[in-house]
Amino acid sequence: MTDDGSLDLFDDLDGPDDGSEGGASPTSPDERASAIRDASRPDPLDQADENPPEPKVWSVSQVNRAVRGLLESSVEPLWVGGEVANWTRSRAGHCYFTLKDDRAQLKSVMFAREAERLPTDPDEGNQVRVFGDLTLYEARGDYQMVVRRLEADGADGLWRKAFEELRARLKAEGLLEPELKRPLPRYPRTVGVVTSPTGAAFRDVLSVLTRRAPWVRVVLRGSRVQGEGAANEIADAVRRLDESGLADVLIVGRGGGSLEDLWAFNEEPVARAIAGCTTPVVSAVGHEVDVTISDLVADLRAPTPSAAAESVVPDRVALLAQLRRAPERLGRG
Repeated sequence: MTDDGSLDLFDDLDGPDDGSEGGASPTSPDERASAIRDASRPDPLDQADENPPEPKVWSVSQVNRAVRGLLESSVEPLWVGGEVANWTRSRAGHCYFTLKDDRAQLKSVMFAREAERLPTDPDEGNQVRVFGDLTLYEARGDYQMVVRRLEADGADGLWRKAFEELRARLKAEGLLEPELKRPLPRYPRTVGVVTSPTGAAFRDVLSVLTRRAPWVRVVLRGSRVQGEGAANEIADAVRRLDESGLADVLIVGRGGGSLEDLWAFNEEPVARAIAGCTTPVVSAVGHEVDVTISDLVADLRAPTPSAAAESVVPDRVALLAQLRRAPERLGRG
């Protein structure tokens, strides 16, 4: 310290006058210069407080996009069971609903392509299970499930519900009354068939008709018998064959399969096409245990396509036997 009270750095750096070492004080000019530089350099902690780095600021869109990616990449497609609430179907065919239990709820959407495969919409409170993917709707920040498949609990689920609903409507219109059933012609000249041209059902029908009544003409109007759009194709084939006037009786059907495989014959377009026919119709769908809406509106239900063929034509062996006995009966007459 100088006489005027100012600090003499070089004097302090020289150390005490008594010649003691005083730690590691610099003595050379270079060391003293380095010490001056260090003393004048700002403390890094003080500098951090004065000039903090700018934080990264995310936009809302970036956050939602990141969360969506995290959900979709970390959670595999899964089945979820719960109760249906707030089911709505938009004009575009998309279905929006909430899946819930007694403690939580999950917003869900089923887009039109998947929703159109449903036989009917579930009712409020129906217990269902859905298969799909968890995601985030970025525009609203809504966590939701995109549903690929929906199944109702219970025997046959939504399929049985749709079946009973259509049967009730047709019954209310009187289309299932026994009085509407028309008799089949005893000796038809032409049999019309509506089924898949490549399926086993047509081969079975053709085999039986050829064996029992080889003189009968067969007219096939082919259509798909399962899958999207099959019901409309079947209905169109029935109407066209009926309007053509070519056939004396129609067989409409297919071979066996699951309830979903047979569903086209439970749809309203097929039921109304059969009910509107002027030509008698035999329905032959699946196996004996399978009962469809087309069976209920047709003039006759056959348990199988082969049985349908047997029901529409006489057996030539029986006819020949009758012809042989005819002279005897005439002689006694």
